[in-house]
Amino acid sequence: MARPENAPFAPGGDPCPAPPATIAQALAWGAEQLGSVADRPHLEAERLLAAALRSDRPALLAHPERELKSAPVEVYARAIRRRAAGMPLPYILGHVAFRDLDFIVTPDVLIPRPETEHLVERALARLATHPGHTAIDVGTGSGCIAISLALALPDTRVYAADISAAALEVARANALRHDVAQRISWIQADLLSPFAPTFDLVVSNPPYIADAEWMALAPSVRQEPRLALTGGPDGLLIIGRLLSQAAERLRSGGCILMEIGASQGNAAQALARAAFEERSIALLVHPDLAGHDRLLELCCQEAA
Repeated sequence: MARPENAPFAPGGDPCPAPPATIAQALAWGAEQLGSVADRPHLEAERLLAAALRSDRPALLAHPERELKSAPVEVYARAIRRRAAGMPLPYILGHVAFRDLDFIVTPDVLIPRPETEHLVERALARLATHPGHTAIDVGTGSGCIAISLALALPDTRVYAADISAAALEVARANALRHDVAQRISWIQADLLSPFAPTFDLVVSNPPYIADAEWMALAPSVRQEPRLALTGGPDGLLIIGRLLSQAAERLRSGGCILMEIGASQGNAAQALARAAFEERSIALLVHPDLAGHDRLLELCCQEAA
């Protein structure tokens, strides 16, 4: 379960050897410690100190001369050391922003990324022109996709599935936080295997990294759940299974949207054609901002 909001950092760790300091000194020390792991060490130091003080960044920057008490300095120092050791910042803070919403995250779930916001935007655009009554988020993790859909589509019944019970617990906590828990059905499942009903929309950010690429990932990424990242020898195992299961559960006129790897567009389309060989479909691969393959869109044509 997620840490309570009034305890953003885990207890324990080495005691802080630094004496109480001013805000400016604490930030300078923190940024120096994070120089090798963070792209924006000063910003991360500010966020961690603000969390330790239960304050905000503007308040810190407005009073750099303010002296700090020892207790928050110790909390801050432990957080800095965890980040310097490679722990992702959102796990230390206990939350992350996604589409201007705040989501609890723990090491049990993948950290939501901007590319997944694009998936949600495409899903909402699809349902704006082809309204549907049922949508499912497969591999929901933190619940950011399912909750975003539920908030934007009050007339759509949203399902959220994940093989991880711990991930579903985090997702439920986020749904309660955003007041949509009663409008989402939570199911512990391996993809779509237990579902009998058909859906108007299937969305997913499945594991798509090849197993052999795991050790080449940044150390901070390897602290995220491997189950949510690696997808077999070529990274396409889960994508292929999901497409095959969806072929029997996607309604006429329905749509699948799923994230894929940066070079998987052609292979993912081939898997989609094989899975839906008996149905008439339209396929698109949408690039990300860098021009790489990022989102597979499969839509079934409406029955005559």
